[in-house]
Amino acid sequence: MIPTILPTYARAPLSFVKGEGSWLIEADGRRFLDLAAGIAVTVLGHAHPKLVKALTDQAEALWHTSNLYQIPQQQHLADKLTDLTFADTVFFTNSGTEACELAVKMARKYWNDKGKPEKSQILAFSGSFHGRSAAGIAAAGSEKMTKGFGPLLPGFTHLEFGDHDALTAAFDDTTAAVIIEPIQGEGGIRPVPDQCLKGLRDLCDTHGVLLIFDEVQCGVARTGRLFAHEWAGVTPDIMMVAKGIGGGFPIGAVLATEEAACGMTLGTHGSTYGGNPLGCAVGCAVLDHVADPAFLADVARKGALMRQRLEGLVAEHPEVFESVRGSGLMLGIKCRAANTDVVAAGYNELILTVPAADNVVRLLPPLTISDDEISDAVARLGAAARSIQAA
Repeated sequence: MIPTILPTYARAPLSFVKGEGSWLIEADGRRFLDLAAGIAVTVLGHAHPKLVKALTDQAEALWHTSNLYQIPQQQHLADKLTDLTFADTVFFTNSGTEACELAVKMARKYWNDKGKPEKSQILAFSGSFHGRSAAGIAAAGSEKMTKGFGPLLPGFTHLEFGDHDALTAAFDDTTAAVIIEPIQGEGGIRPVPDQCLKGLRDLCDTHGVLLIFDEVQCGVARTGRLFAHEWAGVTPDIMMVAKGIGGGFPIGAVLATEEAACGMTLGTHGSTYGGNPLGCAVGCAVLDHVADPAFLADVARKGALMRQRLEGLVAEHPEVFESVRGSGLMLGIKCRAANTDVVAAGYNELILTVPAADNVVRLLPPLTISDDEISDAVARLGAAARSIQAA
């Protein structure tokens, strides 16, 4: 008999009932150090007082009206995002998956309205993850994502990650856009080098093609800049945002330049829940906190500290770990042991991590994690490694 919850997840045997900062409390009372953060979502930790206040204040006033009317909280958040980024305009969604759908629509509508409907092809990369909608899985293209779901949405060309010659050769008269994560998350914490992002921007400009950045996982201060592409000194035409922007409340967004968004006119897109007062009130509180230059600098500092400690961990346990990669507090440990074994051993040491492709364990802690908690985390990962070696 099928469970009442559709069985699409291989869930760990853990049930958390409370969160406090970098910690999650299991129903049996055990305290777990959370290096998953809901997969890069709870950027300010669990039950942050500013977010609790923002949500409860808004909940006591107004939950929902729909986008048939003006939503002041939505306007406030859009103004903050455009003031802080390359973007001129924002559309709010409920998730990164929905943001992907709009980003694809926006790019294709742009060229249709320019009188070039043949420009519909979008270049994407192996190892990518853009959500699990029809457009998202078609953009990723991997068998894991697409098997059994055909026919797939057409119009995507898949290139090997890091193959510069193939990328250069792929541009033609049908190319509408390139979609890329500045740091692949599900793909195994694979950063795109700054010079490659610069080169990609130049290629898009040379060919008159739109550039879409997927910053659903790597954005919102995760790397020590508000958005990861800022390290390279380039900007996209369209950007997908979600996860951290709500600090745990479901909200996403598509940010775009005025030019890239020019095809999205009255009636071309919509959302009942997108940008509702609750989500936008929390989003404003998150952004006010994480956009502070001092906060961003501290994330970068803690990321460097954590990476240094992890390099030592790899050196101590070369049979279990191979290398460290990533940026800021979006780090991955490439494993020699099975990454799923490392994650499971971590449960026994009361620490939460996230597996990824390429046999990588992702470490995505709250950005508010303390130095002492970083030391504690590395010690627990060391204990997990010793248990794997002993077995």
